[in-house]
Amino acid sequence: MIYLLLFWTFLKIGAVSFGGGYAMIPLIQEQMLYLGWMSSEEFANILAVSEMTPGPIATNTATYVGAKAAGILGSVSATMGVTFPSFFIVIIIARFLTQFKENKIVDSILKTIRPVTIGLICSAVIFLAQTSLFQIEITFSTLIEGVLGGFSGILHAIRLDKAGIFIFFVIFVATARFKLHPVFAILSSGLLGFLFYIIFGAL
Repeated sequence: MIYLLLFWTFLKIGAVSFGGGYAMIPLIQEQMLYLGWMSSEEFANILAVSEMTPGPIATNTATYVGAKAAGILGSVSATMGVTFPSFFIVIIIARFLTQFKENKIVDSILKTIRPVTIGLICSAVIFLAQTSLFQIEITFSTLIEGVLGGFSGILHAIRLDKAGIFIFFVIFVATARFKLHPVFAILSSGLLGFLFYIIFGAL
């Protein structure tokens, strides 16, 4: 049954994800593609909407994915699945906070988890870059083909999305320099994309 599958899938993701919502993104993406619930492009679009709406990105993503896969009940199942593990774990930690805080074994475990979290977040960044800044999926064979062809070969192999690159740099500078709020950043990038479409046609 699709609702149980959604609940179980996101329960597993929520139970093994450390480091916040962004660390969950590659795990959610892998499951969505494996189960055939959506394409990489659809998942990237859902991430953009999830970032713009209120609430944690992992919860929002689970809600949208569930709705896409099985409607309202699907969104409820996915949301409950992804939030249950952290809900119960936090209750346990709150109960034994002092003991956990002074436990060297727990402290050692948490220190080894942090690098994994960085790797997961970097994986999410790479996925978003592939779906936003390049016109094709970048694979190892694609990179080899480009390297063998020199600089021009690399540019031809990776097929940069010029509009995506431009919007990325504009929003990056606006966010880094002027502290542009993520909601306004996404709305601004959408407006820029619309203007590109009006002026140059389909991107």
